[in-house]
Amino acid sequence: MNAVDDKLLALLRENARRSTSELARSLSVSRSTIQSKIRKLEQKGIIKGYTVEYGEEYENRLVSAHVLIMVHQKLTARTNRSLHAIPQVKSLHAISGDYDLIAVLMTETTEELSSILDKIGNLEGVERTNSSFILETKFDR
Repeated sequence: MNAVDDKLLALLRENARRSTSELARSLSVSRSTIQSKIRKLEQKGIIKGYTVEYGEEYENRLVSAHVLIMVHQKLTARTNRSLHAIPQVKSLHAISGDYDLIAVLMTETTEELSSILDKIGNLEGVERTNSSFILETKFDR
C-alpha cells in the first residue's frame, strides 16, 4: 500500500459509487491506474465489497437494538451461521464477559423487532439473551 492507495480507500469510504474518472481526477492519476489499483486492492482482500449505507432520515425511522447472547459453546459456529442468515442482524460481535455475542438489530417496527428477538431466543445453541433498544445515536463514525 502506498499514499495513493490510502487516499483512494478514503475516497471510496466516503462514496464507493464515485466513477473511476472522478477518482482519477481527485488523485491526479490516470483512469487505468485507478482501475488497476482497485482490482489489486480487491484481489489482496483489502477491499472486500461494496455496500449500501442507509440515509440518515430512513435510518432514524428504524428501530434498533443491541442483543446480548449467551451461547452453548459447542454450538457457537452453528449459532453464528443462523444469526448471519437473519437479515435484520446488521452486525455480530464476539465479546468478553457474561455473554458471548452482541448483535445489532435494525427493523422497521417494534413488532418486527419482537419477532426477531423471539427467533434469536429460539435458535439452537442460544441459552439466554438480553436486549436493549437504542433510543438515540449521539454519533456514529
